[in-house]
Amino acid sequence: MARLLFLLLIGISAASTASIFVKLCDAPALIIAAYRMIFASLLLTPLAIYHRIWRDWSKSEIRWLVLSGIFLSLHFAFWIGSLKYTSVASSVILVSTHPIFVGLGSWLFLGEHLGVKLISGIGLSVLGSVLIGFGDISISKEALVGDGLALLGAITVSGYFLVGRRMRRAQNLLAYVFPVYAIAGLVLIIFAFLFQNPFFGYKPSTYLLFLLLALIPQLIGHTAFNWALKYISASLVAITILGEPVGSTILAYFVLGEELTIWKVLGGISIFIGILVALWRD
Repeated sequence: MARLLFLLLIGISAASTASIFVKLCDAPALIIAAYRMIFASLLLTPLAIYHRIWRDWSKSEIRWLVLSGIFLSLHFAFWIGSLKYTSVASSVILVSTHPIFVGLGSWLFLGEHLGVKLISGIGLSVLGSVLIGFGDISISKEALVGDGLALLGAITVSGYFLVGRRMRRAQNLLAYVFPVYAIAGLVLIIFAFLFQNPFFGYKPSTYLLFLLLALIPQLIGHTAFNWALKYISASLVAITILGEPVGSTILAYFVLGEELTIWKVLGGISIFIGILVALWRD
């Protein structure tokens, strides 16, 4: 349990940097998402070849891996797109409503029981997310577009976690994350070409940010969450990730100068209480 909590904390801390890196990038959302997944896949390729991870894949598993990769690509396309229209706090808050969809999906498709403590944890954590963005969500047309994209990001990442929970029960971590990241990268490349986004011509600092996105929030953050899916329910992993808005909001305050209000402090407390309540269940 101690190792699980430690790795989840590392994962949350790493994932919290993603929105900051995205905000600092001077590239279209699809390009940022595509480079993030391309670099992550390339960094994992030597390990994947060495372990010959494809040996145990069945046709059924390949279909699920493709589906997970598509969900992940759509999540990044929507969520990174939302950061171009609205603030870090608003975006991460709305995308953090995913425990609602994951909880319902786990109950409907995976047969996982929704206990009182888990439901309470979801409620407290979502309440905290709402409190964090209470004074931040504006009613401008651009912000509303960003809010809608973030919500779509929440729905699609729920599908990603549900498929991951199904696959990780019996599958090796590397054999799961490498093809999923690679498929997500390929889908995002196709999207970028369709929307005629250029892949080259950006500042060197932007390419460095692409690499940091692949290394920290993806390979450390998302991989930690995928590791945890083998041992705890998708709903519980989703709730734990609600610590990300807290980290992102704090980083946005120091790095981007975004305001830290009493609502965000209260929201952070509510989120952590929700996480503890949910974790106590398991």
